Amino acid sequence: MFKFVRKLALVLTLAVSVIAGCATEPGTQVVKVEEGRECVVLLHGLNRSWRAMKPMAESLQLAGYSTANIDYPSQSGPIEEIAPIAVGLGLEECRAIGAETIHFVTHSLGGILLRYEHKRSPIEDLGRVVMLGPPNQGSELIDKTIDWPGFDSLSGAAGRQLGTGNDSMPMQLGPVDFELGVIAGTGTINILASAMLPDKDDGKVTVARTKVAGMDDFLIVGNSHRYITRSAVVVRNTESFLRTGRFLDDDRLVAHNVKLETPVRRFVSQSDRALSIAL
Repeated sequence: MFKFVRKLALVLTLAVSVIAGCATEPGTQVVKVEEGRECVVLLHGLNRSWRAMKPMAESLQLAGYSTANIDYPSQSGPIEEIAPIAVGLGLEECRAIGAETIHFVTHSLGGILLRYEHKRSPIEDLGRVVMLGPPNQGSELIDKTIDWPGFDSLSGAAGRQLGTGNDSMPMQLGPVDFELGVIAGTGTINILASAMLPDKDDGKVTVARTKVAGMDDFLIVGNSHRYITRSAVVVRNTESFLRTGRFLDDDRLVAHNVKLETPVRRFVSQSDRALSIAL
């Protein structure tokens, strides 16, 4: 009993420290690179924050891109409400620093937000887009867990829209009409979730369901859904696609055989570890 109480106290202490850390962290991060006329908007996934995209943003800055790493309330409402807020803020921030071309790098739900908003209100200065682990055709994991207790508290209304049925949001958006590269993962740190998925997956989305009609390039890597944004191979291929419209041929041959690619940085904050990711 004493051991249980001690463990519970430790968990509560960690939770309090994580919450306190989140409360003092800044939100959306905008960095202007001198003379940079191209800006990249980064959109995190469901139940995540700007911190998940920070290593990617820093790498893109070193590559010469201004960045707007957007923090948006992914659980606050349906996609129809979240998309204009998240995408709109990114566009506003990039335009405010004088960007002439605005690219996007999205993770999971972030890609669906961009597809929805661009279809609703076409983005005239949209450049290239890289989507990481996007549920472009929904996810069977949503189909199988949507009625589980706690689903809404973790995933919100937007999560309910990411199933594979014809009435799901991804399945209603149609082909893309912008330059798009998709990167899908095959690693997993969630064995139970992967057991509910019918094919190769990253622990949340199958490789097959990341694809969308109209995409220009496709790459498979050995990363999990959670850590795909921090992978060195993903970062360099994201930079390649934004620059050339193509992923790197060398990585195309070997990346899918790599179980866990070297991360951009080894440190993962306690707050990132504590977050439970839906999509």
